[in-house]
Amino acid sequence: MTSVYSPGSPIFLPNGARIFNRLVDFLRRQYVSYGFEEVITPNIYKKSLWEVSGHLQNYADDMYTVTSRARQPEATSCCGDREPPTATNDGSSRLAEGEDDDYGLKPMNCPGHCLIFASKARSYRDLPIRYADFSPLHRNEVSGALSGLTRVRRFHQDDGHVFCRPVQIQPEVFRTLAFMKSVYGALGLGDGYAFALSTRPADHYIGTDAEWARAEAQLRGALEQAGLAYTVKAGDGAFYGPKIDVMLRDSHGKTHQAGTIQLDFQLPQRFGLEYSAPAPALEARGVPLADADPALRETYGPVTPVLIHRAILGSVERLMALLIEEYNGRWPFWLNPRQAAILTLNDTDPVVDWAAQVQRTLLGVEDEGGADAGLSQPHPTGFTVDVDVSTRPLGEKLAEARAKAYGMILVVGKQNVEQGTVTLNSRDAATRSREDLTPTDLLRRMKELVDKYQ
Repeated sequence: MTSVYSPGSPIFLPNGARIFNRLVDFLRRQYVSYGFEEVITPNIYKKSLWEVSGHLQNYADDMYTVTSRARQPEATSCCGDREPPTATNDGSSRLAEGEDDDYGLKPMNCPGHCLIFASKARSYRDLPIRYADFSPLHRNEVSGALSGLTRVRRFHQDDGHVFCRPVQIQPEVFRTLAFMKSVYGALGLGDGYAFALSTRPADHYIGTDAEWARAEAQLRGALEQAGLAYTVKAGDGAFYGPKIDVMLRDSHGKTHQAGTIQLDFQLPQRFGLEYSAPAPALEARGVPLADADPALRETYGPVTPVLIHRAILGSVERLMALLIEEYNGRWPFWLNPRQAAILTLNDTDPVVDWAAQVQRTLLGVEDEGGADAGLSQPHPTGFTVDVDVSTRPLGEKLAEARAKAYGMILVVGKQNVEQGTVTLNSRDAATRSREDLTPTDLLRRMKELVDKYQ
């Protein structure tokens, strides 16, 4: 849902939050295989940081400014009461450090990741360094451009940045393309996406034309190495570098950008980032150390790393909008916000109690009391399991569960209580299949579906 009090900023209700969190958790599990470490960075930074990054000069119209206390005519608390200025040890008052500065809500995570890279000395042996970040981003889109979940002002991106040596550019981009194909395959998108190479804008860009030509050649090389067809979007690159975008098509035929890979020689220079490497002049040109003269390899010096911006899903909100259309309510089990519904045949105590026990087993919260209650740690499964113990006819309950597109529809009656089972019914009314399973076997099947992203 949305609110007039925060246009362009989606409010996720429980089912939407479940889908959102499962997509994010899915990416987090993949990071282990692809060498990314997650970091958490601030939402606001001083205006001076955005001047260093170039965002203020090239992106100011799309940013939100946060005004400091010093620039407000009367500093007040959230409830309207005036707040006193900060007191010093001698009783005088002054503004706290930084309160006379203006800030900006971040539209991107890259400057914060540059600060992390710069926080300690780096060696060529440390690279590539890969950071991932799910912090919310804000972009001041004009109101007429806002559209559902596909164009918003506050959003989350599976943002990642790779700091690498020049010789590592093409392998890292190729690795990221493989990452993208794996993720889109798990999401069931098949070949329903296309790649586009966006080149240098006509104006509002930083860096020399030669640097841009070199960056564009690296991205072309990775696409061709991966055997991927792509189109060229001339002049559509970011202000700091060319990019590869993944374009998804919605049910109306409109294309949307999802994932992206952007090559950046500029931001590391602007932040003065460097690492120590032998034969620095050759290293900066991307010459493998094995090809360098042995004498030159004895001399170490500073080299500026290359920055690769990458997002696999892109905006999580936008991808959710496209997946909602793609699945049309019939979510795969692992993403389904309504994974299982337990329906009782009657409201007798044994049937209701057994339904509750099955629910606890599937949720992984079986122990509710007893002498050892509180001594053992629970192991929640993370599944969503609802129970309907109403006295309505079973046919009515089944119809409602199917209309809500539950991933599994389970029925519990007197016979199930006696046998210690639950009856799994088909999601489709036209299919009359039923299967009796123990709660443990059912739980195992649910975990297998999640492990296989089905």
